[in-house]
Amino acid sequence: MIDRYTRPEMKEIWSDDGKYRRWLDVEIAVCEEQANRGLIPREAVEQIRERASFDVARIDEIEQTVRHDVISFLTAVGETIGEASRWVHFGMTSSDVIDTGMALQIRDSGRVLLEGIDRMCAVLRARAIEFRDTPCVGRTHGIHAEPMTFGLKLLVFYAEMCRNRERVRTALADAAVGKISGAVGTFAHLPPEIEEAVCARLEIGFEHAATQIVQRDRHAAFISALALTASSLEKFSIEFRHLARTEVREVEEEFGKGQKGSSAMPHKRNPWRFENVTGLARVMRGYALAALENEALWHERDISNSSAERMIFPDATATLDFMLHRLAGLVETMVVNPERMRANLDLTRGLAFSGTLLLELTEKGLSREDAYALIQRHAMDTWDKGGDYRDRLLADPAITDKLSKDEIDRAFSLEQSLRHVPQIFDRTLRYADESK
Repeated sequence: MIDRYTRPEMKEIWSDDGKYRRWLDVEIAVCEEQANRGLIPREAVEQIRERASFDVARIDEIEQTVRHDVISFLTAVGETIGEASRWVHFGMTSSDVIDTGMALQIRDSGRVLLEGIDRMCAVLRARAIEFRDTPCVGRTHGIHAEPMTFGLKLLVFYAEMCRNRERVRTALADAAVGKISGAVGTFAHLPPEIEEAVCARLEIGFEHAATQIVQRDRHAAFISALALTASSLEKFSIEFRHLARTEVREVEEEFGKGQKGSSAMPHKRNPWRFENVTGLARVMRGYALAALENEALWHERDISNSSAERMIFPDATATLDFMLHRLAGLVETMVVNPERMRANLDLTRGLAFSGTLLLELTEKGLSREDAYALIQRHAMDTWDKGGDYRDRLLADPAITDKLSKDEIDRAFSLEQSLRHVPQIFDRTLRYADESK
């Protein structure tokens, strides 16, 4: 993700300073718990806690020689502590600090993402309620179907974002897991109680059975949950892009004073930010694939996952964070045109009510096949020859012998078609509230 688009909260978490600060938190927590059990001197831990610090430039300088990031970190920290530094990393292996430190980064970045998801949910909910009773035409296969409301369309998106929140929350808890079990997970040098106490102190989970590393199915599930959330944002954006087309124009991206849409065509008002979200979702699915590939490692570990994770974790979390806040802002300021929605609903001159008429005739005793043929014939004539669908039906004795004018008029009633929309809202919002 380009730096200037990464929000400061996320940038700090995945910066070198943020990473090493969390590594130091892990090392100090292990020292504290060892001292609590008499494994290392208490006075040494006090010295470590008071003096331990690091300088990123010094770590980089040491790494030029030793070519090992954890050793470089430990050497730089040891220089700030003095003699007591011999107890830092005592009984640990590199992955103990790397994976547990990354669990803290996952935890913190996940909390930021959940805030963004909450904002997205709140915006969709508010605008869904705002347009609950605004009629529009539903579309299947891109073709006009039956009447619905624009608020219901947004309510469906809101319900999906609530599910995404639960997926991310669950995956976050599963991925924010540390381990202090040594080189092959056998606790050869420190007892399991140290691991459990350290992870509890750091407010993360612990890997019940590990190799040298926390198992990467956890991380794959987390990144996959982020990618699925991004795909939902893409879905919403594509819908708004379709509705923003000139010949549809039911919604429009907010267009600021002085904004320009095209270098060549001054009239243009493009849904370019919705398109941003669509494009970034493709990148997010690529991160998920890399995370899935990282799951299978040689024996108790190899390092093929490490290089990919240095890219996919910062990029996936920063990218989704950007997408969430971009789309939330777009939906919040989106221009909605109810008059255009009604005009589009009326565009096919009543064809959106053909399904209701089919049922009305079936209830009057016609077979479904005969009723379908009768209704479809007039529908196809309206498609091909123009005119008003209701007028055609009223002029056909085969229909008026079965249905009165009042019954036909009721079949074309929006109130009748949309009568259950408030109930859909009530149950959806109630379920969402109960699930929080």
